[in-house]
Amino acid sequence: MQETTLYNEKIERVLTNINKVMIGKEDVATLSLVALLAQGHVLLEDVPGVGKTMLVRTLAKSLDCDFRRIQFTPDLLPSDVTGISIYNPKELEFEFRGGPILGNIILADEINRTSPKTQSSLLEAMEEKNVTVDGQTIPLARPFFVMATQNPIEYEGTYPLPEAQLDRFILKLKMGYPSFSDELEMLERTSKNHPIETIDAVMDKAELVAIQEEVKDVYISKNVQHYIINLVANTRSNASIFLGVSPRGSILLMKAAKAYAYIYGRDYVLPDDVKYLAPFVLSHRIILTSEAKYDGMTDEQVIESIVKNTHIPIRREFN
Repeated sequence: MQETTLYNEKIERVLTNINKVMIGKEDVATLSLVALLAQGHVLLEDVPGVGKTMLVRTLAKSLDCDFRRIQFTPDLLPSDVTGISIYNPKELEFEFRGGPILGNIILADEINRTSPKTQSSLLEAMEEKNVTVDGQTIPLARPFFVMATQNPIEYEGTYPLPEAQLDRFILKLKMGYPSFSDELEMLERTSKNHPIETIDAVMDKAELVAIQEEVKDVYISKNVQHYIINLVANTRSNASIFLGVSPRGSILLMKAAKAYAYIYGRDYVLPDDVKYLAPFVLSHRIILTSEAKYDGMTDEQVIESIVKNTHIPIRREFN
């Protein structure tokens, strides 16, 4: 697979760019690329100032993609996201003026600070890859990737994302604070110029779209598919879970595993790929029971427990 090796070298250069800017966040960088190659979207949840916006900007610059930023505020309207039709008196007809959603890599910044009505304006774009304005359907260009950031739900002035919106994100990630040594290196690197000013594009849009198509051809055995289904089915029967993972969760976990395998130079999925990705793909798709919440359990803890107690296919079981 000569082309795959070439593309993996370019993926490694993209990761190198991100790691120049985002110190100590190698896992987050890799998982962001997993979502992008799987043609999914990412929800980044963390406190302000840990580098969420810088991660998206670095990714867009490395891939030479059209970067758009939408700053979500309480007064933002759906038309501010999708665009609006304006009457042109010279042409005697309405003209569509596209909104920021018509880019390649979209930063939906602080998405949970706007109303549910405006949040829902992203649903069609994220799922159907088009937007509808005044009855006109406008297809979105490829690649199309949304990385939304949100402050923790406990923050004042936030609106929890509805389940239908959360289900559109293939991964939910958290940045976390840097370690002492990482933060010290961050100070040294940014003392004069920011590292993002020194990086160049290492891939163009056509190459990225070609990689996304190749990811679809990564092989996944029947037994690994069964493993995915068993993981998801166990979320529906777990005593701590009120609402389990939908079939969309199974599909997205499979797509993420294919992208993860591709990044590491394999044309087949391992059970370990699924095991590693499951908490990032499934945790935001469940609703815990009141008793579980009262006991202090988190979505991530419950999914990790399910992963631990679900049988993993061994090599001789592959087919």
